[in-house]
Amino acid sequence: MSIASLGGVFKIFSGSEPTAEEQSQLAKEAMLMTLARATAADTNIKAIEVEKVHDVLLERTGEDFAPADIRVAANSAIYEKAPLEKYLASAAKKLGDDDRLGIAEALADVVNADGRVSDQEITFFNDVVAALDLTPAQLMGLKPEA
Repeated sequence: MSIASLGGVFKIFSGSEPTAEEQSQLAKEAMLMTLARATAADTNIKAIEVEKVHDVLLERTGEDFAPADIRVAANSAIYEKAPLEKYLASAAKKLGDDDRLGIAEALADVVNADGRVSDQEITFFNDVVAALDLTPAQLMGLKPEA
């Protein structure tokens, strides 16, 4: 199944527990949704942001998305049913710390892609981090000694 179908994201709303493979798929789908949507966070989708999303997705998931697919995911009708934050909050309950943190780190890369960060992008980042239930310490890479 292609992650572009977002089947893993929709499956979490059925209440079933994902297998390890499904959890990996869910992490990829959540990253795609988040990064694609980030390109539209300031209502001005720039080619450099779409290129950065492509590069980050390829690097982090191994999936090669066409720029047109990223633009479609950014403005998908899926967000009319529920805001991205609702999908992410549900997904976060099924994802491990590393997956949730990876999404936030990838988002920071995309937000900084054009060399400037708008107030809308900061708000979007903060909303995503809250939905992913990440702490400031996690974002800073602080971990207790084992």
